[in-house]
Amino acid sequence: MKVAVVKLSAMGDIVHAMVALQFIKQKYPNIQIDWVVEKAFAEILQNNPHIDHILTVELKAIKKNKLAIFKEIKRVKEYAKANYDLVIDAQGLLKSAIVAKLLGKKIAGFNRNSIREKIASWFYNIGVDIDYAANTIDRNAKVLGEPLGVEITPQMILNKKPFLFFKESEIYKSYLSSDKKNVIFVIGSTWESRNYPKEKFAALADMLQENVLIVWGNDEERAKAEWIAKNSTFATVMPKLNLNELKAFIANADLVIGNDTGPTHMAWGLNIPSITIFGPTPVSRVYQTPINRVVKSASKVNPYKLNKQDFSIREIEAEKIAAMANELLGK
Repeated sequence: MKVAVVKLSAMGDIVHAMVALQFIKQKYPNIQIDWVVEKAFAEILQNNPHIDHILTVELKAIKKNKLAIFKEIKRVKEYAKANYDLVIDAQGLLKSAIVAKLLGKKIAGFNRNSIREKIASWFYNIGVDIDYAANTIDRNAKVLGEPLGVEITPQMILNKKPFLFFKESEIYKSYLSSDKKNVIFVIGSTWESRNYPKEKFAALADMLQENVLIVWGNDEERAKAEWIAKNSTFATVMPKLNLNELKAFIANADLVIGNDTGPTHMAWGLNIPSITIFGPTPVSRVYQTPINRVVKSASKVNPYKLNKQDFSIREIEAEKIAAMANELLGK
């Protein structure tokens, strides 16, 4: 059987969906699974033995150049020549549904009551029913597993094997300490209201007194990282890492502490201890485990309508995160 999964972005969403693959492959060892993804995120999927082919698109380029749509349609139609038995749209957006429609005739996705952009459900032959407010990882597991007759239970997910794969890299190894615990700070995200304050990250580094290593993805985040390092003798700014290097780096960490964003979720995918800091987004985006913990601000979140002006994350005390971190570090 040939299956195409459409999950275009973003980093954390892709990670949350990937967990399903190991269980699908357990039931169908010979199934072919291809994954359609935005080119910028393709490296997250690379080296994964559960994925046969990574098929990239550049739909975001259409925003800058409307004529690029013809190039992308042609590209997806080329992919469709693989004659997929089933296409699963795990994204649930109009653009992902259109990609799925171009890829094959038998298409599965969230049904009308389970999806953000309801128009996307019109493109599917098979509708998967699960509350839009349900845990994000459970939603991904169900939309990928159910059309294939694979039941993926919460207990199976809790017992998962690490599912992010990488080629070893030397770039980060000189930054790791053999005397102190290696703690990665993930300080950025897509919205400013999701970002824990740099002042409190610096205070947290001082409280932990471990080898704190800060990752960043753009110039603004690098400036924040440099500020933290300047204001804490325990913090060091990492060089720019690509996604393969980031996976490898996180896999060698003792703890990851960060905002609700892709690199923090990578720790969960690698079975590395983590603390995810939540403000305007729901904690139902992650699985809480003995080693993967969350800290949430006092604000109430409506998962159907997120409030980008909710800056309550700034009110979370660094002491609360430090206490949790010390517990995870066995101190």
